[in-house]
Amino acid sequence: MSFVAFLTKRKWFFIGLLIGAFLLSIPVPEGLSPVGMRALALVMVSFLFFITEPIPLPGVALFIAVSQVLLGLATPSAVAQSFMSDSIFFIMGSLMIATALVKQNLDKRIALAIVRVTGPCTGRVIFGLVAVSALLSSFIGEHTVAAMMLPVGVALINFSADDTRKVRNLSSAILLSIAYGAMVAGIGSPSGGTRNAIMLAYWKELFAVDITYFTWIQHAYPVVLLEIPFISFIIYRTFNPEIKDLSRAIAALRKNVRKEGRMTQQDWLTIGIFLLTVLMWMSISDTIGLGITALIGVLLYLVAGIVRWEDLNNNVNWGIILVYGGAISLGIIMKRTGVAEWISLAFLNGVAPLGISSGLPLLAAISFMTLSLAAFVSSGATVGILGPITLHIAELSGTSVIAAGFITVISSSFSFLTPVASPACNIMYGSGFLNRNDFLKAGWKLILVSFVLILLVSGGYWVFLDFN
Repeated sequence: MSFVAFLTKRKWFFIGLLIGAFLLSIPVPEGLSPVGMRALALVMVSFLFFITEPIPLPGVALFIAVSQVLLGLATPSAVAQSFMSDSIFFIMGSLMIATALVKQNLDKRIALAIVRVTGPCTGRVIFGLVAVSALLSSFIGEHTVAAMMLPVGVALINFSADDTRKVRNLSSAILLSIAYGAMVAGIGSPSGGTRNAIMLAYWKELFAVDITYFTWIQHAYPVVLLEIPFISFIIYRTFNPEIKDLSRAIAALRKNVRKEGRMTQQDWLTIGIFLLTVLMWMSISDTIGLGITALIGVLLYLVAGIVRWEDLNNNVNWGIILVYGGAISLGIIMKRTGVAEWISLAFLNGVAPLGISSGLPLLAAISFMTLSLAAFVSSGATVGILGPITLHIAELSGTSVIAAGFITVISSSFSFLTPVASPACNIMYGSGFLNRNDFLKAGWKLILVSFVLILLVSGGYWVFLDFN
C-alpha cells in the first residue's frame, strides 16, 4: 500500500487527531476545567471515530484507554477497572449464552411452532414472526435472534415460490418482520442488548442507582408489547405481499422438520438452563450481580457439555466486549471531569427558550436526539456516547434520571431507516433479499409511531409508577 493510499484509508483517523489537537490548543471555555477540556477533546475525537470507523471499533476502545492515561485523565489501574465491571461480565456472559442457544439449530422448529399458532394467513404469520422475534430478542439479544431467525425467514420465502424474484414484497415483509421485531424488543430486559448493560453501568457508577432485572422489565416491556402490533400492521400494509396464504411453505417446512426427528435431551437441557438463568436474573441478581448470574449460566452450559470452550472462543465477538468497555470507561471519565455536566448545561440553555426545560418536553427532546444519532451509529455506541449527557440533563433539570435513561435506551432502538445501525437489520440485509429502499419505505412510519408511543408511555405509565 502506497503512503497516499494509506493516508486516504485512514484520513478520518488523522482528521480526528487534528481536531483533538486543536481543542487542546484553544482557551478553556467558561465552566470547564483544564482537565475537563482534555476529556472533552477525547470525547469529541472518540465520537468521530465511532461514526466514521477509520479503524476497527475495538481499536477505538484501545484508543480511549491509551488516551486517558496519556492525557492524565486516569491512572492505568483506574482505566483497567473501568473496562472490567459487572456490566462487562453481563455482556460477556450474555454473548456466551447466546452462542450456546444458536448451536442447537432450533430455527426450523421455531418456524413450525409459529405457523402452528398463526395458521397459513400471511398477515398472521408476519405478526407471529414479529412477536416471536421480539420475545426472544428481549432476553437473548437482537443479533442472536436475527442469526437464529434468518434461516426461518429464508425457508418460508424459498418454500413459497419457485422463483423468489416474483415474491419481492413477501420477502421484504418476512425479513423486516424479523429484523424490526428483534431490534425494537432488545430493550425489553437487561439481557436483551449491550446498550442496556451500558445504561445499568451509568446509573450505578454515575448516580448510585441500582435497577434490578425485574424492575427493568416492568418499565420497558410495555413498549415492546405496544410495538409488536404496530410493526406487523405497518409492514404488511407497506409491502402488501404477493401471496396471502403460506400453506405451501408450511407443508414443506413441516416435512423438513420431521426429517430432523424429535427434540433431543440436549435441546431441552439447553432451554432449561436458559430459563433457569433468566429466573436467577429476576430473583438473585440484585444480590450477586447480573454479570455473575450470567457467568453461572455459562458454567452450567460448560459443565453439561452443551458447549465447549472452543465454541465460545470461536463464536463470541470478543472485540465488541472491548468496545462497550471503552464506551463505559469514556462515560465515567465524562462524569469525573465535569464534561457531561458542562455539555448538559449547554443543551439545557439552548432548549430553554423553546420551553423544553424539564418533564415530558425534555424527554421528547432527549428521545429525538437519541434516535437521530442512532440512525448513523450503533445503538450501543449511541447509548455509550449520549448516556452520561442525557442523565446529567435530567438531573440538572429536576427530571427523573431513570426516565431519561430508559428514554435514551428505548429511543436508540428506533433505527428503522438504515441497515447499518442495527445488527438485526444488517444481518437481514446481508441475506440479499432486501435493498436499502425497503428500510426507508417502512422505517419512517415506524419512527413516527414509536416516537409517539414512547412519549405516551413516559407521560402516562411511568408517571403512574411514580417515575417523575
